[in-house]
Amino acid sequence: MRAALYDRYGPPEVLREGRVPVPELQQGEVLVRVHALSVNGGELYGRAGRVRLVTGSRFPLRTGMDFTGEIARVDSAVKGLHEGDRVWGILGRTFGSAAEYVAVRPRQLSYAPANISLVEAASLPAGTTAITALETKTRLKAGERLLVRGASGGIGSVAVQLGKALGARVTALAGGKNLDFVRELGADEAFDYRTTGPEDLGRFDVVLDTVGTEHRAFRKLLAPGGRMVSIAFDIDHLAASLSYLLASTAHGPRRVRFFSGNPKHDLFAKLTAYVESGAIRPVVDTVHPLSDIAAAHRALEAGEYGGSTWCGWCEARAGHARRAARAPPRGRLRALEVGDERGPGGRPEHERRAAGDLGVADGDDAGVAGSDFEAVAAVTAAVRGLVPR
Repeated sequence: MRAALYDRYGPPEVLREGRVPVPELQQGEVLVRVHALSVNGGELYGRAGRVRLVTGSRFPLRTGMDFTGEIARVDSAVKGLHEGDRVWGILGRTFGSAAEYVAVRPRQLSYAPANISLVEAASLPAGTTAITALETKTRLKAGERLLVRGASGGIGSVAVQLGKALGARVTALAGGKNLDFVRELGADEAFDYRTTGPEDLGRFDVVLDTVGTEHRAFRKLLAPGGRMVSIAFDIDHLAASLSYLLASTAHGPRRVRFFSGNPKHDLFAKLTAYVESGAIRPVVDTVHPLSDIAAAHRALEAGEYGGSTWCGWCEARAGHARRAARAPPRGRLRALEVGDERGPGGRPEHERRAAGDLGVADGDDAGVAGSDFEAVAAVTAAVRGLVPR
């Protein structure tokens, strides 16, 4: 099968399209034909070698974390899932979804929303982090004041929509060119982070930080009883940033909660429900073929997606890609074309049924050595908000 690989750390140009074996289906797994995926900040840092202590040097290495697709094959031990089911998910703490097929366990996937395309759906897996942050970690209530840093990013853009759905008054911090965009998503107020500092803002009941810098300054904005959650740390000042986060989770009247997401079936199912209800909508722009994944990485690094961490896709059929490019509101994503109309072993794929989530077992000739490293998840969660804002 085709897959995105790189043989050394470096700039986007190190990425190439190569061939690896189709994953062998293990007991209790399903094989998913990948239809679409995004490129996010965690992959940029991985490819550049900034987290090589975690990713190792067993080249070629793989890239891609989240994806949407259709189940191509089901192990006999798996119940309730069928060939043709449309699914979505995140690999968790490993890379490798930028490929034609992935093998995953049912707990790593859920039915994709039935009311949007698989390309559109691939813009939303980061929404699981927003759900955890606002519903579980901070328990945002109707009428409370919510500040979202990095509001035009993959996580932030969902958090703005979710905050409104939960009845909060939402203030968004984003780049100046994205202020109209976050207002379209539902923000009551939107400010340019370049010209608006923490001292220019008021008090908030909940602060969601997807950027990772100035934790101390934004923590001071919390009202009595306020809660702050960060899914990012400052990778350029790693020791100081992590030390402050660790201390603030244990001390002081307004503690900062920090977590790294590794969503499973139930969380994706909840995200599906939000999307199908219309509370959360996708944001898609352009579609790249898999062979052009380097262009998606370059564009994300250059900030061409107006602040979103979601920019690149693997797309299986051009027709879906063209429809996704017209999705409202203004797009923030690009795509990568993968696969043809034939299934594993050269068999044609026919009936497609509705819906699902997926996760991946990385792995033929490449990937992260020891896929369950907490560090991969932590770094990925952090840089999703860092690049760009």
